[in-house]
Amino acid sequence: MIRSAIGAAAFLAAAVTAAPALEVVKAVTIAAPPQKVWDTIGNFCGIGDWHPAIEHCEASMQDGKSIRTLSLKGGGTIVETELSRSDEKMSYSYAILDGPLPVAGYISTLAVTPGGEGSRVTWFGVFEAKGADDAKATAAISGIYEAGLAAISEKAKAAK
Repeated sequence: MIRSAIGAAAFLAAAVTAAPALEVVKAVTIAAPPQKVWDTIGNFCGIGDWHPAIEHCEASMQDGKSIRTLSLKGGGTIVETELSRSDEKMSYSYAILDGPLPVAGYISTLAVTPGGEGSRVTWFGVFEAKGADDAKATAAISGIYEAGLAAISEKAKAAK
């Protein structure tokens, strides 16, 4: 019994140390029905229509998975793959495959739920810092989420 408890503790410790160390969660409440917000942001490559840092999004498929290549307004590209999606639950998760951000092991979820007088959009990501300290990596991802959520809010207000 003690051996199995020690084995379980060792497995748990290994799993915890292998997990990404940092996370960012940002959310905004939008005065629009959830389905309307999801219709705006739910398309995996639709980020090019609402995120202010994205010049263009090119969709492709690789090994049966959706890939998006984001051309950034300031130059550079980010390549991401969709890991899972649920139009019913109005959420999708994705991972960065390549790009200039100071992160590694990045996995994120964008979700719309009923909230307040309309919708709650939550953007959640986990990652490790790469080529920068934890604070700079966290600030970079926070800035991306905040700019995107502000743009979604503005787009919803303009659509009223």
